[in-house]
Amino acid sequence: MRIEIWKAEGVSLRAMARRLGRAPSTVLREISRNTPTQRPVAGYDAMAAQALRGGRRRASRPAAKLSASSVLWGVVREMLTWKWSPQEIAATLKRTYPADPSRHVSHETIYNAIYAHPKGELRRELIACLRQGHAKRLPRSRGTDRRGQIPEMVSIHVRPPEVEDRLMPGHWEGDLIKGAGNKSAVAVLVERMSRAVLLAKMPDATAASALQAFTTKLQSLVAPLRQSMTYDQGREMSRHAELTAATGVRVYFCDPHSPWQRGTCENTNGLLRQYLPKGTDLSVYSQQELDAIADSLNTRPRQTLGWRSPLQVLAEILANPQETSPIH
Repeated sequence: MRIEIWKAEGVSLRAMARRLGRAPSTVLREISRNTPTQRPVAGYDAMAAQALRGGRRRASRPAAKLSASSVLWGVVREMLTWKWSPQEIAATLKRTYPADPSRHVSHETIYNAIYAHPKGELRRELIACLRQGHAKRLPRSRGTDRRGQIPEMVSIHVRPPEVEDRLMPGHWEGDLIKGAGNKSAVAVLVERMSRAVLLAKMPDATAASALQAFTTKLQSLVAPLRQSMTYDQGREMSRHAELTAATGVRVYFCDPHSPWQRGTCENTNGLLRQYLPKGTDLSVYSQQELDAIADSLNTRPRQTLGWRSPLQVLAEILANPQETSPIH
């Protein structure tokens, strides 16, 4: 406003600069940049100058791709409710719209959009959709295995090499995930080549329940997908010989305190904790609900599968059984 008044009074640029404590070039730049082109310099107007400055400021800060009102943010929020990670969402959008960069967004941008929300219910809901990270499994005390010995165990070290290399389908890793106070459990099977998941409801974590749950799920598969299962030395697998007799699936046992020897199942357990949180009663989930959770994981794109889903990989394997190749 002072520049406008001084110009009307005929004050020179240098005098204005001295009064403002600025360089003459700064005052000249202000007048030149913020005078409408259709008006002479003498017609500098403070209100018009402010409007021009505001326009430049807005242009320099375009609206965020994931602004609350954008269509893309609505799509991302919907995919978050599917339990997809930001990385999976970003890769899927890029793959679905390869020629439309306006629909691409990085996983870091998605994280930023979630955490930029002010504290409140919406922010809590968005963060709840995120994978919370894997629980760190602490090793048990070394020495004699407190769980005792399982009769007729076959070590993982004699497992055929095609199992390790993921060359053929039908080789599974198994485990139990347990609920509050270890009073409820769900049986987990993960196919090593495709990362496909099967879940089975269990009334408890006994060997009899484990035998029934794993037998039922494995018998639901076609014969080529029933080759082997790798398990830890939990006592619930003490009836493994009966499982092999009923399903034809050979059972191999990991070394004590070596969860990395079943790394695929360990990773899947981390994913499952988004659906089956620790410290909750797992007995409340019906088999139908567990199957729906498995379907959700089996249709989720995976980076290790080239952003295909486990079901897509299984379909390709079954359609072309002679063209299988290792997936890492």
